[in-house]
Amino acid sequence: MANVKQVIVFRHDLLKGEHAVRKGKIAGQVAHASLGSLLKMANKTDNYIDDKQTIKQFKYEFIFETGSVLDQWLNGIFTKVVVYVPDEAALLKLNSELDNTDIPHALITDAGNTEFHGVPTNTCLGIGPWYSEEIDKYTGDLSLL
Repeated sequence: MANVKQVIVFRHDLLKGEHAVRKGKIAGQVAHASLGSLLKMANKTDNYIDDKQTIKQFKYEFIFETGSVLDQWLNGIFTKVVVYVPDEAALLKLNSELDNTDIPHALITDAGNTEFHGVPTNTCLGIGPWYSEEIDKYTGDLSLL
């Protein structure tokens, strides 16, 4: 069986200075990235609101075979690694590089309601779950947060 993991990449510049984000915000953003990237692997049905203001057809499904990347991750040791990049430019560059791959990933943008003075801010990137050796091509040189 191949090694499978998920990597979360956080912006280091958001951790320092007079406007450093709180630990709870970091935890929340990392959780968003983990779930956001995982949901990229789901079969989704779009939701809509009918004329009675009722939401219809909201469904997420994960269909996977034994031995698949998702099976190995969910039923394995569920590895998650949190690393960092120096700033937003590095985060966006990494996201752009991943756009050209099959690796599921999700860029997380905080709405700015509780931090960042009302300005939507890219905070982190969830990558995978996917094969470790493939993710490592993009994140293997990054340091642990």
